[in-house]
Amino acid sequence: MKRGLTWAALGVSLALASGTIHSQTMENGYSAANLYNLANAYARQGKLGMAVLNYERAGLLSPNDPDIEANLKYIRAASHVPEPPRSTFDRVARRLSPLSVSWIGLIGLMTIGLSVLAAQFSIGHAWMRRIASLLGISMITLTVCNGIALWPTLNAGVVIGAQTPVRVSPVPMGDSLFVLPEAETVKITAEHEGFLLIKTRAGQAGWVSRSAVARVVPLK
Repeated sequence: MKRGLTWAALGVSLALASGTIHSQTMENGYSAANLYNLANAYARQGKLGMAVLNYERAGLLSPNDPDIEANLKYIRAASHVPEPPRSTFDRVARRLSPLSVSWIGLIGLMTIGLSVLAAQFSIGHAWMRRIASLLGISMITLTVCNGIALWPTLNAGVVIGAQTPVRVSPVPMGDSLFVLPEAETVKITAEHEGFLLIKTRAGQAGWVSRSAVARVVPLK
């Protein structure tokens, strides 16, 4: 029983993490359609970094939308920024929206809880309780996999400034290490007084102005 509850707690935790973008965008009146239209508007204005940022956010809320995927690929190609590599596991796990996965995880938790209670009070047949437990574990496993796939997105950022200098230290006059192109996707690893410590897919790291990089999942 303890093992089942441990899996359930982990599933709920990752379900809430994967649903962060949904809850925050809905609080601000956003939706996949609104973010998509906003990205299109930025693309027409030539603000490719902001376009990629909002396409990415829209894609989290509506992961199966072919228009979002097509436009995102087009903008990245126009910016000469390569598409971030994604494993088969990552692509499969992202097929469900965070909100749907959150509900699946919670239903799985409830299913396991009910099967545990049924076992304690000897309600129903043993094989029915086992099937219910397996179903609940499967649902929570799906939530865990989706959460693992989406977890890096919580620290992902998009370069929204043109030719953003990456500095050796978090100060405006710090020596420049290299320059990031607009619409590049980076990993944010730390923050310090208006600067973000970022890491590129090539493994390069340094400090950039917070105004030059926006998080895919906005923080409150």
